[in-house]
Formats: sequence, structure tokens, C-alpha cells
Amino acid sequence: MEQHLQPDHPVVTPRRRRSRSGFAPYLLSLPAGTWLIVFFVVPLGSVLMFSVAVGNPFDGYTYTFHLGEFRSAISLYHTQMLRSFFYGTAATVITLVIAYPVAYWIAFHGGRHKATFLFLILLPFFVSFVIRTVAWQFLLSDQGLVLGHLKSWGLLSENARVLSTPWAVIAGLTYNNLPFYVLPLYVAIEKIDRRVVRAANDLYADTARTFSKVIVPLSSPGIFAGFLLVFVTNVGDYVNAALLGGTGTTMIGNVIQTSFFTNQDYPMASALSSLLMLLLLIAIFLYSRTFGTDAIQEYAG
Repeated sequence: MEQHLQPDHPVVTPRRRRSRSGFAPYLLSLPAGTWLIVFFVVPLGSVLMFSVAVGNPFDGYTYTFHLGEFRSAISLYHTQMLRSFFYGTAATVITLVIAYPVAYWIAFHGGRHKATFLFLILLPFFVSFVIRTVAWQFLLSDQGLVLGHLKSWGLLSENARVLSTPWAVIAGLTYNNLPFYVLPLYVAIEKIDRRVVRAANDLYADTARTFSKVIVPLSSPGIFAGFLLVFVTNVGDYVNAALLGGTGTTMIGNVIQTSFFTNQDYPMASALSSLLMLLLLIAIFLYSRTFGTDAIQEYAG
């Protein structure tokens, strides 16, 4: 008589297998979700709560949903807010103009040295952000390496200066964020199918038309992603304005830093931070509506 051996372990039915696998994505996202909650959601909630609070660090704060700080922030610091968006936009456009040819050349003509060229672009950024910005003070000072020689050669007047001007701040923003635009542009251009480019040449498209009609549209995901990285970083920056600018180039980041650390006016600093975040979200929304969100979704995929 045949004996039927019982398996040592219970058979996992398809339903049980599906139920187990259904928790896998949530378990895998648990570390990232915890990180976002602890270091983003909780601090953001604290900022929003302080923006509607009344009080001081000595007597404590009362959360009364007081909106007066927002009105005061707009009336007192709207100039710095507009200046930040102007500097950020100008530096982002200049960064794009510089980064695109670099990324294009590396992707199409870098050959087997592409990784080396990308490493050389990133190499200066192994140095501290503050030290790199201070180095620009020596380069742009009145008798520095650049202006000093131009003045000695008679190409500039002795009264010419760059430090403490908007151009110095924009130059610092452009330099410090250049890799954040080169890298996504390089990835997007590298993904372009070379057969499409050859097909455009076979259809008698010249170099300029191939570049404008084929390469630029196909690299738009990199343009979009780089814009988000660089623009948001530029608008919220305060180090470049503090080290390279003057009293007439103060950005909103400098006001927030002073309100928080020097004046200890936490409600004002929180209100300014909330307004800045809201305006950045509106700007990004308008940008995505203008150029479309399919590109960034394709790039992310």
C-alpha cells in the first residue's frame, strides 16, 4: 500500500504568496519613509507652527494662528524676495548656457574618457562649499588675480570693482551649482539614440537644425531636472550673497539666517521660509505647466 509522504513545510498557496509579496514594497520604502518623516515632515511642521506663533524665546510661544508675521514679512522683505528670484533665475540660465555645451561634448566626443571628464568637473567640489566661495573673493577682489592684472594692463580703470555687486553673487551661484546641471544634462544627452541623429543627417538636416530640432528636444528631461536642482538651490542660497555681495545684494536667505540665528525672531524666520517655499512651488508648477511634466517623468523612469 502506497504511503503518501507529508511535506515538512506547509505549501504556500498563490493567495498567501501574493499577500506576503504585497507587503514587500512597503517594507522596502520604510527606511526612506522614516527618513522623510523625521527630517522633512517634522521640521516642516515645526516651521509652519512657528510662523503662526506669538511670543519670544524667553517667555515661550503661543500658537494662535496669528498671520501678522506673513504680512510683516511681505511688507518688510519683498525686495529681498524679488532679488533672490532674479539672482536665482539669472544664475540658472547662465549655468544652463555653460553646462549644456560641456555635457554635449562629453556625451558625443568624450569617448572612453567620459568618466574622467565628469570626475574633473566634480573634483573642485570635494573642497568645502565655503572655501570655494571664499576663493572667489581673492579672484574678484579689487587688486586680485583677475582685476589686478586687468588694471595693471590698462584694460580697466582703477575704480572698477566686481565684489559687492550683483555680478559677483550671480557668478558665485553659477560656479557653485554648475555640476548639478552638467550631470543631469549629460545623462539625458547620453541616452539619445545616435541612430536618430544619423537619420536627421541622412534627411539633409544641417548641424544647427539637427541640434535644435533633435538633440535639444530629446535632452529636455535633463534641462528640466537640472533647472529644478539649480533654481531651487540658487533662490534659497545665502552664502554667496554674504561673502561676495554687499548691503545692496542681500537675498532672502540672508534675512532668514539673520532672523533665526542673530535676532532669534523665530516666527519671522519661519514665515519667510514658508513664503519662500510657497513661491518656489508656484514657480516650479508654472515651469512644469509651460514645458510639460512628461519629460521629468520620463527622466525619472
